[in-house]
Amino acid sequence: MRVFAKIAAVAALAVPMLIAVPGIASATTPGGCSSVTQIGSTAYLNVGGQTMASVKQYKGCGKNYSYLYVWEGYRSSHSSWDVCTAIVTTGGHVQDPQCDHNSVEIWSSGAATLSECTQALGWNGTGPIPYSGEIAVKTDVRC
Repeated sequence: MRVFAKIAAVAALAVPMLIAVPGIASATTPGGCSSVTQIGSTAYLNVGGQTMASVKQYKGCGKNYSYLYVWEGYRSSHSSWDVCTAIVTTGGHVQDPQCDHNSVEIWSSGAATLSECTQALGWNGTGPIPYSGEIAVKTDVRC
Protein backbone atom coordinates (compact mmCIF):
# COMPACT_ATOMS: atom_id res chain seq x y z
CA MET A 1 0.00 0.00 0.00
CA ARG A 2 2.88 2.34 0.78
CA VAL A 3 4.31 1.95 -2.76
CA PHE A 4 0.88 2.71 -4.23
CA ALA A 5 0.66 5.91 -2.17
CA LYS A 6 4.08 7.06 -3.43
CA ILE A 7 3.15 6.36 -7.05
CA ALA A 8 -0.14 8.23 -6.64
CA ALA A 9 1.67 11.22 -5.09
CA VAL A 10 4.23 11.36 -7.90
CA ALA A 11 1.48 11.08 -10.53
CA ALA A 12 -0.52 13.88 -8.87
CA LEU A 13 2.53 16.15 -8.99
CA ALA A 14 3.38 15.24 -12.59
CA VAL A 15 -0.04 16.00 -14.13
CA PRO A 16 0.10 19.79 -13.58
CA MET A 17 3.65 19.84 -14.99
CA LEU A 18 2.49 18.08 -18.15
CA ILE A 19 -0.35 20.52 -18.60
CA ALA A 20 1.91 23.55 -18.11
CA VAL A 21 4.57 22.50 -20.64
CA PRO A 22 4.41 24.93 -23.54
CA GLY A 23 3.98 23.46 -26.99
CA ILE A 24 4.09 24.88 -30.48
CA ALA A 25 2.12 28.06 -31.08
CA SER A 26 -1.05 28.00 -29.10
CA ALA A 27 -3.05 30.81 -30.62
CA THR A 28 -5.54 32.49 -28.34
CA THR A 29 -7.99 34.80 -30.13
CA PRO A 30 -7.65 38.28 -31.59
CA GLY A 31 -8.90 41.30 -29.69
CA GLY A 32 -12.59 41.96 -30.23
CA CYS A 33 -13.40 38.47 -31.53
CA SER A 34 -14.05 35.56 -29.21
CA SER A 35 -14.07 32.74 -31.77
CA VAL A 36 -11.91 32.20 -34.85
CA THR A 37 -11.14 29.20 -37.06
CA GLN A 38 -7.86 28.60 -38.84
CA ILE A 39 -8.21 28.52 -42.62
CA GLY A 40 -5.52 27.13 -44.84
CA SER A 41 -2.07 25.91 -44.06
CA THR A 42 0.53 27.17 -41.62
CA ALA A 43 3.54 28.90 -43.15
CA TYR A 44 6.98 28.96 -41.54
CA LEU A 45 9.26 31.99 -41.56
CA ASN A 46 12.88 30.83 -41.76
CA VAL A 47 15.57 33.42 -41.03
CA GLY A 48 19.27 32.63 -41.08
CA GLY A 49 18.63 28.89 -41.38
CA GLN A 50 16.40 28.85 -38.30
CA THR A 51 12.62 28.74 -37.99
CA MET A 52 11.72 32.13 -36.60
CA ALA A 53 7.93 32.04 -36.64
CA SER A 54 4.70 30.37 -37.68
CA VAL A 55 2.14 32.34 -39.70
CA LYS A 56 -1.54 31.40 -39.88
CA GLN A 57 -4.77 32.83 -41.29
CA TYR A 58 -8.03 32.76 -39.36
CA LYS A 59 -11.62 33.76 -40.03
CA GLY A 60 -14.23 34.82 -37.53
CA CYS A 61 -16.50 37.70 -36.54
CA GLY A 62 -16.93 38.63 -40.22
CA LYS A 63 -13.20 39.22 -40.83
CA ASN A 64 -9.90 37.60 -41.79
CA TYR A 65 -7.06 37.69 -39.28
CA SER A 66 -3.38 36.98 -39.61
CA TYR A 67 -1.43 35.54 -36.71
CA LEU A 68 2.31 35.25 -36.18
CA TYR A 69 4.02 33.30 -33.37
CA VAL A 70 7.78 33.59 -32.76
CA TRP A 71 9.20 30.20 -31.82
CA GLU A 72 10.84 29.75 -28.44
CA GLY A 73 14.02 28.39 -30.06
CA TYR A 74 14.43 31.63 -31.99
CA ARG A 75 13.62 33.78 -28.97
CA SER A 76 16.15 31.94 -26.81
CA SER A 77 18.95 32.44 -29.35
CA HIS A 78 18.22 36.09 -30.20
CA SER A 79 18.01 39.08 -27.89
CA SER A 80 16.06 41.24 -30.32
CA TRP A 81 13.74 40.85 -33.32
CA ASP A 82 11.07 42.68 -35.28
CA VAL A 83 8.08 40.95 -36.84
CA CYS A 84 4.98 41.90 -38.75
CA THR A 85 1.85 40.14 -39.92
CA ALA A 86 -0.95 41.17 -42.27
CA ILE A 87 -3.66 39.91 -44.57
CA VAL A 88 -2.86 40.24 -48.26
CA THR A 89 -5.33 39.89 -51.13
CA THR A 90 -4.42 37.98 -54.26
CA GLY A 91 -4.33 41.39 -55.96
CA GLY A 92 -1.36 42.23 -53.73
CA HIS A 93 -3.09 44.68 -51.40
CA VAL A 94 -1.71 44.49 -47.86
CA GLN A 95 -4.52 44.84 -45.33
CA ASP A 96 -4.28 45.45 -41.61
CA PRO A 97 -0.51 45.20 -41.02
CA GLN A 98 0.57 44.84 -37.39
CA CYS A 99 4.20 45.01 -36.31
CA ASP A 100 6.03 44.81 -33.02
CA HIS A 101 9.45 44.51 -31.44
CA ASN A 102 10.32 41.41 -29.38
CA SER A 103 6.71 40.15 -29.36
CA VAL A 104 6.00 36.45 -28.97
CA GLU A 105 2.72 36.64 -30.90
CA ILE A 106 0.92 39.21 -33.01
CA TRP A 107 -2.69 39.22 -34.24
CA SER A 108 -3.87 41.56 -36.95
CA SER A 109 -6.95 43.55 -35.96
CA GLY A 110 -9.07 42.04 -38.71
CA ALA A 111 -9.59 42.79 -42.37
CA ALA A 112 -13.04 42.89 -43.97
CA THR A 113 -11.89 40.56 -46.77
CA LEU A 114 -14.04 37.44 -46.39
CA SER A 115 -15.42 37.99 -49.89
CA GLU A 116 -11.90 38.06 -51.39
CA CYS A 117 -9.13 35.52 -51.87
CA THR A 118 -6.53 36.16 -49.18
CA GLN A 119 -3.37 34.91 -47.53
CA ALA A 120 -1.76 35.61 -44.18
CA LEU A 121 1.62 37.29 -44.59
CA GLY A 122 4.40 37.33 -42.00
CA TRP A 123 7.84 38.91 -42.17
CA ASN A 124 10.85 39.93 -40.14
CA GLY A 125 10.81 43.69 -40.26
CA THR A 126 9.19 46.87 -39.09
CA GLY A 127 6.45 47.28 -41.72
CA PRO A 128 4.00 48.43 -42.89
CA ILE A 129 4.98 46.23 -45.87
CA PRO A 130 7.95 43.88 -46.39
CA TYR A 131 10.94 45.86 -47.63
CA SER A 132 13.93 44.69 -49.63
CA GLY A 133 16.14 42.41 -47.53
CA GLU A 134 13.35 41.34 -45.19
CA ILE A 135 12.20 37.74 -45.36
CA ALA A 136 8.48 37.19 -45.89
CA VAL A 137 6.25 34.13 -46.08
CA LYS A 138 2.59 33.62 -47.01
CA THR A 139 0.06 30.94 -46.20
CA ASP A 140 -1.85 29.30 -49.04
CA VAL A 141 -4.64 31.23 -50.79
CA ARG A 142 -8.11 30.92 -49.27
CA CYS A 143 -11.23 32.12 -51.08
